[in-house]
Amino acid sequence: MMRKLSLLFAGALMGAASVLAFSGNGVGPANAAGSDTYKQLSIFGDIFERVRANYVEEPSDKELIESAINGMLTALDPHSSFLNADDAADMRTQTRGEFGGLGIEVTMEDELVKVITPMYGTPAEKAGVLAGDLIAEIDGEEVRGLSLEEAVDRMRGAVNTPIELTILREGADKPLTITIVRDIIKMQAVRFRSEGDVGYLRVTSFTEQTYDNLQEGIEKLTEEIGEDKLKGFVLDLRLNPGGLLDQAINVSDAFLDKGLVVSTRGRDDRDTRRYSARPGDLTNGKPVIVLINGGSASASEIVAGALQDHRRATVVGTQSFGKGSVQTIIPLGDNGALRLTTALYYTPAGISIQGKGITPDIKVNQTIPEELLGRDLSRGESDLRGHITGAEEDEEGSGSIAYVPKDPEEDDQLAFALALIRGEKTDPAFPPDPATALPN
Repeated sequence: MMRKLSLLFAGALMGAASVLAFSGNGVGPANAAGSDTYKQLSIFGDIFERVRANYVEEPSDKELIESAINGMLTALDPHSSFLNADDAADMRTQTRGEFGGLGIEVTMEDELVKVITPMYGTPAEKAGVLAGDLIAEIDGEEVRGLSLEEAVDRMRGAVNTPIELTILREGADKPLTITIVRDIIKMQAVRFRSEGDVGYLRVTSFTEQTYDNLQEGIEKLTEEIGEDKLKGFVLDLRLNPGGLLDQAINVSDAFLDKGLVVSTRGRDDRDTRRYSARPGDLTNGKPVIVLINGGSASASEIVAGALQDHRRATVVGTQSFGKGSVQTIIPLGDNGALRLTTALYYTPAGISIQGKGITPDIKVNQTIPEELLGRDLSRGESDLRGHITGAEEDEEGSGSIAYVPKDPEEDDQLAFALALIRGEKTDPAFPPDPATALPN
């Protein structure tokens, strides 16, 4: 069932995600630049030299040029951009879903790095790092004054290299010094657990690990609950910003026996591509409910849209982000890469998600705690300045509240899905009517 698409993938952005396509050199047919274009380029060169010569402080040529390039690209749409060498390397690391590191989930507290949890079987867990530990120093350098991203960057590194952490632990008389040897850390892209007689699968991102994690989750939950007792699965795509397109197709394929999963269409009709499911449903036809909200973008919307259009799953929650454009990643050698919007993707029913998003079959709002009331928790592509206007976009636009409580007991949307799949609630949208599915 699983397939590898060597060209297309979806990559996470801040607050959204993009469907991306790799290109060998990015050189394609285009109209030759006219004399007016070269005149404008001459003006740019003149301004660049005047800034270098006359600005009050000596500017960095590299920063000036990168800013000029990004200014050109961001004027097109919010998702086209230039990636310098470091940014391009970070993107590759994120999409692989593995890196050289320690294996801890962290946050920032009182200017120190706080360990949320050490991942089981990782170097940090084996070295004795505990949840709640505060990291005060990294290789003798104080953490205070560093951002969380800077601290995490210092803790990552080449496999088999040592790192020394100075840790403050509640109940300890003095700081602890722990030396850890970095190893390959594989991010868990799918977290799963049994909810009684229902299997719960939360896909946090679409990396190279996602399908394998999903398959493992389905198999273990089916064995744990029992095939005869298992009522179905909840596939949670909330707050999932996207990831690799081939993984989004594989995840959709895991629940489908056949049919179109997604298509992409560019400026040239010859660039249209279609991706279909293969025979084999990992769940053996068990009922599926998909959860989405304003934090579900791009690759998440591909999965939700495919399972919704084929009436394989009932989609519950609130309007998704509405990120439906394809970016081509053009490698620039040692200089980084160019991210350029080149197409839109469409659900099996031929609907563009761009600026609209996926509308749930059953709308269920999530209660917001008092301490978060008044904050802007809504996310949507249609709110982004300069976004490409989608064919399906309307006055309401896309997106909704992007919030999921940490405590499952406070999760209204999950509670509704569990009650629905157990038959404790009834709704005409569940289970989906196969007669209304797309012809395959």
